[in-house]
Amino acid sequence: MENALEELPIVERDPWLRTYESALRSRYDLYRRRRDEIGQGGDSLRDYANGYLYYGFQYDPALKGWHFREWLPGAEDVYLFGDFNGWQRTQLRLRKDSDGVWSIFLPDESFGDRLVHGSLVKMLVHGANGWLERIPSYIRRVVQDPVSKNFTGQLWAPPVPFDWQGDAFDIASVGDLLIYECHVGMAQEEPRVGTYAEFTRDVLPRVKRDGYNTVQLMGIAEHPYYGSFGYHVSNFFAPSSRFGTPEELKELIRTAHGLGLGVIMDLVHSHYVKNLNEGLNELDGTNHLYSPAGPAGDHPFWDSKLFDYGKEPVRHFLLSNVKYWMEEFHFDGFRFDGVTS
Repeated sequence: MENALEELPIVERDPWLRTYESALRSRYDLYRRRRDEIGQGGDSLRDYANGYLYYGFQYDPALKGWHFREWLPGAEDVYLFGDFNGWQRTQLRLRKDSDGVWSIFLPDESFGDRLVHGSLVKMLVHGANGWLERIPSYIRRVVQDPVSKNFTGQLWAPPVPFDWQGDAFDIASVGDLLIYECHVGMAQEEPRVGTYAEFTRDVLPRVKRDGYNTVQLMGIAEHPYYGSFGYHVSNFFAPSSRFGTPEELKELIRTAHGLGLGVIMDLVHSHYVKNLNEGLNELDGTNHLYSPAGPAGDHPFWDSKLFDYGKEPVRHFLLSNVKYWMEEFHFDGFRFDGVTS
């Protein structure tokens, strides 16, 4: 491992990095070691990063019903509720396993006509910080009530899956990247929030005409404060509903690919919003679920929370998030924000 960076001649390409060569080697060795550990467990990285296919809502066609799972090791009680059960907060109690994963199965025979695509859902979590209504960490859509301004999770399971047929785009085909950085909501002439559909119709053709070959989308993952430009993320698996539906984002990407444009996403894995009503902070009642405990988990300059990369379930969450955006939305790559944090 001592000479691992010889495979990546970044120091030779950039002499300014020579001063930091030892630190770069050390960090790259840590990456290699962790990657090899995943392989020793019998999984490829692709197989390992499947959290989004296990946690949250997963339909079981054999048992005919919905599994719901959430990792909350510090919680004392967890309930699932929403419009599908009349907002009865303590009717549906989850069970906890030895790994701290709480789960429940909701059969079609009891909930089939009520727990459907578009149903509003939340968790009631009892922990050291009290009884709080929370949004599931793997939820795929979050919507904001226009009156109360509160955010709520939404079961997103369209009866007809999005048709990706014919989308065989390979970003390697564009050669050197000429990147157009943009924000869907701020790409309109009018002083209002733009949509995925408007961006697809109005902006993508201009990007193509101007000679770019790649679009970099900012602020895609859901965030409660629009003024953050999308960099205080609350819901890592939910594309922002301000701009439209997940299917409209998929249509944007499919259209871009049809124009010969690659699409990369600004991915914010350096920190997360500290809000209790929307995000991951203190989700199980402790201050060290996704973060280091105490002040070490705070980012004082960004007024946010730091991830604990040393914790296995946190790494699994973030790697699953990377795979999710690639598999479900066909993003071609990522620009990782805040890597110096």
